[in-house]
Amino acid sequence: MTDLIPVNIVIADRTYRLKIEAKDEEMVRKTANLINEKVTEFRTQFAGKDTQDYVSMVLLWFATDQTHSGLDMVKWEEASEKLSSLEKLLDKALG
Repeated sequence: MTDLIPVNIVIADRTYRLKIEAKDEEMVRKTANLINEKVTEFRTQFAGKDTQDYVSMVLLWFATDQTHSGLDMVKWEEASEKLSSLEKLLDKALG
């Protein structure tokens, strides 16, 4: 059985305590950050009554074809970070 770790995730100013696999923590945190960024973006672009309106807009955004590009964006960010680390290691080794 896989050990689960507790994490606190904040989405739209509300804290959620989750138990997830350690290997999924980074992806969950990055996804929560992406959600929060979209909530902020929708707040500035659209009129809404309350935070639930904006969270609903983000949910709709994720449920449509944006889901793939949103998750791909998170993967590209991870790849970029890893490539930067690799570049620094190569610079050290060659310099």
